Amino acid sequence: MSTTQHASGSPFAVSVDAGSFHVTRPGSANDVIDLLEKTNIQIVDLKFTDLPGLWQHFSITLPEIHPGLFDAGIGFDGSSIRGFQEIHESDMLLRPDPATAFVDPVCDTPTLSIICDVVDPVLQQRYSRDPRYVANKAEAYLRQSGIATTCYFGPELEFFIFDSIRFGQDQHCGFYYVESAEGDWNTGRDEGAYGGGNLGYKQHYKEGYFPVPPHDTLQEIRSEIALTLQQAGVQIEVHHHEVATAGQNEIDMRFATLTRMADNVMIYKYVCKNVARRHGKVATFMPKPLFADNASGMHCHQSLWKDGQNLFYDANGWALTSDLCRWYIGGLLQHAPALMAFCAPTTNSYKRLVPGYEAPVNLAMSQRNRSAAARIPMYSDSPNARRVEFRCPDPSANAYLAFAAMLMAGLDGIENRTDPGEPLDRNIYDLPPEQAANIRQVPGSLDAALAALEADTAFLRKGDVFTDDVIQTWIAYKREREIDTIKLRPHPWEFYLYFDV
Repeated sequence: MSTTQHASGSPFAVSVDAGSFHVTRPGSANDVIDLLEKTNIQIVDLKFTDLPGLWQHFSITLPEIHPGLFDAGIGFDGSSIRGFQEIHESDMLLRPDPATAFVDPVCDTPTLSIICDVVDPVLQQRYSRDPRYVANKAEAYLRQSGIATTCYFGPELEFFIFDSIRFGQDQHCGFYYVESAEGDWNTGRDEGAYGGGNLGYKQHYKEGYFPVPPHDTLQEIRSEIALTLQQAGVQIEVHHHEVATAGQNEIDMRFATLTRMADNVMIYKYVCKNVARRHGKVATFMPKPLFADNASGMHCHQSLWKDGQNLFYDANGWALTSDLCRWYIGGLLQHAPALMAFCAPTTNSYKRLVPGYEAPVNLAMSQRNRSAAARIPMYSDSPNARRVEFRCPDPSANAYLAFAAMLMAGLDGIENRTDPGEPLDRNIYDLPPEQAANIRQVPGSLDAALAALEADTAFLRKGDVFTDDVIQTWIAYKREREIDTIKLRPHPWEFYLYFDV
């Protein structure tokens, strides 16, 4: 079986062993049924996202598939899914969205994967804690506002591919151990396991950006990931090694509408992890797995459109941006501390957000400047290319929630004509201390970001996009399941600092 992408961007132009079948876009359940009848697909895999942002799934056989299933849904235990229901109200439904179907390039058995919406069977309504529903509501709020009809997102997900990872935590011990043949720490290693001797060409710290093979040992794996993503209907523009040593990578997707791009992010992570595993390696989207080198971000390019026009462009504006664009930036910067609870949602995220590693710790806007949180890329003067790059997010984020939160912050900025402040078109890290002190910074911890979210929820609750229940569940989950559990455990570096006190 093979799959190819249709020019429209649909993942549904397929050619399989049973013959050729072509659908311009799977807009209905009947399209899916038609596909299953005319190809050798044997399994349908239903995927959905839990509240923290990890894909869940179960698979069904073809005799169970019928048009009514797409309306009636399929039951599952919501109490076993992170951030969902309690046991006394655990019955939930998955309703497949036929427009998301793609022939799964990861599975050996011919499989059609479909992304699902979560439904409350008692209320017969979309489930408020379903991250995809939050993204859908954000797009609906945009249209209802009259400001624009479409929001495009183009995230740049960075990630590491390691040779192996070991970690553990017990009452009497705690450790992690990352290994990579590219790692700069391996210049003196006997690499008999790699064919004898040491062949050199290690990536030096912070020098991994763009060297060719043999320094870049992951070229072929990235190419395989890129082509596999295209088989799944995700359009890829470019891939390359990133700045850090030890296998940091970036594979850039072509922009798409908000919910569609969040779907693509889930496919992206799924494919990266599985292709790496095929090669005996492991991919991670953990923001900061290595000390003293660059971390992985998810810089998010975004723009608003109406009647085929990019509303962020103005030929006479600063950096060719419109007032509306700068108000949108104003909203992002004003609400950035609260946004970080969704855009940088792990304790590890804040080990990335420190000066010196191209991390956007300064809540300012600039053109070209990567030390600012909000940047206007200046690669092109085309009206269609004008966009905002918000650099604070990282790939540990739940894309549905992060994208929705950023859009709501930007729209709040437009509605209130929020001034983003004067642009800082210089290296902010080099500012004199008296000037740097006047620039707001991102929160220094997940705990601080959650506190900022608690104090600033009104912009998220507009249009009931983020319900109080979603916000409070998110905060409680992050504090109880992540922050508090880390606070209880000694850190290895504490032994270095304090064992001999």
